[in-house]
Amino acid sequence: MNAFAVSLVLATVLDGLVAGFLLGFAVVVMPGIATLGDRDFLRAFRVIDGVIQRGSPLFGIVWVGSALASVAALALGFGPSETVARALLTSATISYIVGVQLPTGLVNIPLNNGVQALDVDGASDEECRAARLAFEAR
Repeated sequence: MNAFAVSLVLATVLDGLVAGFLLGFAVVVMPGIATLGDRDFLRAFRVIDGVIQRGSPLFGIVWVGSALASVAALALGFGPSETVARALLTSATISYIVGVQLPTGLVNIPLNNGVQALDVDGASDEECRAARLAFEAR
């Protein structure tokens, strides 16, 4: 297998793992913790996000690796690919970076960090409610 084929397989597998993670988070985790009260919701999210941010090197490898493998596949496949394949590869890579990676970096991570910075135990009920509404609405 050549470098292009390896990068394409890696991109496909890693992008698929990220998609599965996001689907599970969107249809199981968030709806599950949405049933909790404000303070418990914030606590639960902090624990879940803490595992992602600080305790899961495998997650980091998959997340960063998916972007790197996608860009590598695009770069390596740009020369030898046919015009249609090149257009599909380009649109897939741009869609993934713009549709998944950028919103996560520009919107989700700052929101998550805001929840992490909140002193949930020291906050009033109103502060917890406001923090949850500001976070959960996005």
